[in-house]
Amino acid sequence: MRDRLHYLFLNVGHFLDHLLMLIFATVAALALTREWGMGYGALIAYATPGFVAFGAFAIPAGWAADRWGREAMMTLFFIGCGVSSTAVALATTPVQIGTALFFVGVFAAIYHPVGIALVLEGHAKTGMRIAINGVWGNMGVAVAALLTGLLIDSGSWRTAFVLPGLICALIGVAYGWLIWRTAGNTEGVSAANKTTRTVVVEPVFDRSVFIRVLGVILFTTALGGLVFQSTTFALPKVLAERVSDVDTTATLIGWLAFLAFAVGSVGQLVVGHFVDRASPRIAFMIVATLQVLFFALMISATGWWAAVVAAGFMFAAFGQIPINDVLVGRVARSEWRSRILAIRYTVTISVMASSVPFIAWVHAHHGFGTLFGILSVTAACVLLAVLTLPHLEEPVATVTTPAE
Repeated sequence: MRDRLHYLFLNVGHFLDHLLMLIFATVAALALTREWGMGYGALIAYATPGFVAFGAFAIPAGWAADRWGREAMMTLFFIGCGVSSTAVALATTPVQIGTALFFVGVFAAIYHPVGIALVLEGHAKTGMRIAINGVWGNMGVAVAALLTGLLIDSGSWRTAFVLPGLICALIGVAYGWLIWRTAGNTEGVSAANKTTRTVVVEPVFDRSVFIRVLGVILFTTALGGLVFQSTTFALPKVLAERVSDVDTTATLIGWLAFLAFAVGSVGQLVVGHFVDRASPRIAFMIVATLQVLFFALMISATGWWAAVVAAGFMFAAFGQIPINDVLVGRVARSEWRSRILAIRYTVTISVMASSVPFIAWVHAHHGFGTLFGILSVTAACVLLAVLTLPHLEEPVATVTTPAE
């Protein structure tokens, strides 16, 4: 029971992590351009400090988790993110909002190297666990656009930061209480677990295979950071422009973005199911090919067709996410996973941070058609890298034996 509740907290944490990091994307696109009289490109530049922190603090977070405990760092994640998000709502100038978003990024950086390591910990089949956890993260992305759109039309953008911030801090208190309450407590452990123990066999590969797979992981992670940021951060603005021939409101744009992200979540589940039963290499090839196709179609798509294509590329973009994490689980021993995941997410989020000004520049000078052309080429490079992956058998097995 404790393990299931802990997994639920980890999933909720992933949901809040992405929600809090992307509220500003919708606020900037649909509210602050009017309220503060600034252009979209100039305004989203103030999100950069938050995304820099989101990447830069991942490695320190992974190190701290190995030193002080992953559960303690997750408690800090919840409470720190909640307080920082609430502080964003107090901003009255772009510099203030950029500063507050920086602190959101600092605490949000804890989740991926620490939370994902906890999701992987002690389990043989990790594909669906990662996929389900990823769906929660995706829904945080989706709800950020939907919730913020609803609040802009019904009240104020500030509430979009305060409400989830307070909820996040309260969940942190509850999580800390769970960890303290159940520390060393074996109550609730099933009878089967009391009479048996599970031995987890760690992955063993030769050095060349490990280096090759790690190289592919980091390369595709970097390009995936550009794809993820461009699709999630810019999607509300993309839909606002491309569906402009329809009578749109902030709420409608929020719903369209939500539906696109929901379809993306399905893609993550499909891929997670697939990689538990077949080669991650094959799944990766299919996902990368779909990205090339849908990004190319989006170059000129308009109207409702643009909304449909957006759902297609979100399916493919989000489908890539669990594959890299599963690959880490396949080739890295447990004690190294937090640090390798920290490096992976530092690469991802560093690219994501630099992508914000890149998106602003491309949009201002060439428009979103050029951006999607670049993303199609990026996806083609991912596909070429994936072709170099070896076939990896499932390296983690469980052996159930009588407990001593």
